[in-house]
Amino acid sequence: MSIRFGCHGSTWELDYDKETDYLDHIISVVKNSGFKGIDVQVSLLGKFKSAPEQLKEKLDEHGLELAALTLPFSWLGSEESEQERELADYYLSYLLHFPNALLNVAPRVGPNRVNLLTRQREIIQCANSLANRAYDQGIVCSFHPSSPPTSYFRVEEDYTLLFEELDTRYIGYTPDAGHIAFGGMDPVEIVKRYLPIIKHVHFKDASFKPEWKTMGQGEIDFPAIVASLTDYGYNGWIMVEEETKESSANPDNAIMNIGDYVRKELEPIAKGVRL
Repeated sequence: MSIRFGCHGSTWELDYDKETDYLDHIISVVKNSGFKGIDVQVSLLGKFKSAPEQLKEKLDEHGLELAALTLPFSWLGSEESEQERELADYYLSYLLHFPNALLNVAPRVGPNRVNLLTRQREIIQCANSLANRAYDQGIVCSFHPSSPPTSYFRVEEDYTLLFEELDTRYIGYTPDAGHIAFGGMDPVEIVKRYLPIIKHVHFKDASFKPEWKTMGQGEIDFPAIVASLTDYGYNGWIMVEEETKESSANPDNAIMNIGDYVRKELEPIAKGVRL
């Protein structure tokens, strides 16, 4: 099985806490744009939040798969709170309806980077605990760092600690090309360095200023990343998204345009075609 391309829900809604109920529409746009799957933050589930069977039926109707759910966590101590554990366990049960879908673990952005090492280790410990529990149920977890200024894992030193202490027997890594660039790193280099633990991938374009860009118009070498993943034998998902002002104004159009870019520039490489 070769790499498959899908869409992340953040193009439609960046706020992971904003509850919406238009996933039917997102599914239609994703299908019409030529993609094969979706990865959505749980706040986008809407009427499907308590009805995984109905979501499975809707996706099957469109020939799509649920590649992942993205779930944010605060983890303010070295152990999951009771509420966070209950939330995580609910979505682990939810994912049992979707064979091969994973849980994308997204630490929330903190108010600052004070006591950074302590906070990082607390987050890692909680992520390891969650992932171990998920593993026992046959569900893969994957850790997604982000890049706002107060993120706990945003620059190379943060990544070094993260991957020294993350228990990669149970939890993998979701590189996000745009966030890597915003953290002052080279996405191609980071992907190559951590190839053995990559379980899921997010693509959005940026310049190294940094500034968000339309896919294919920034400075990230997506063909090189796809080539590295393909050569290594990665056969999971690459989920595309965009965070420009234009995509915020018209996310449907942004995804249609990204679909054209993926078909022309990335899918051939994923299939082993090199120009």
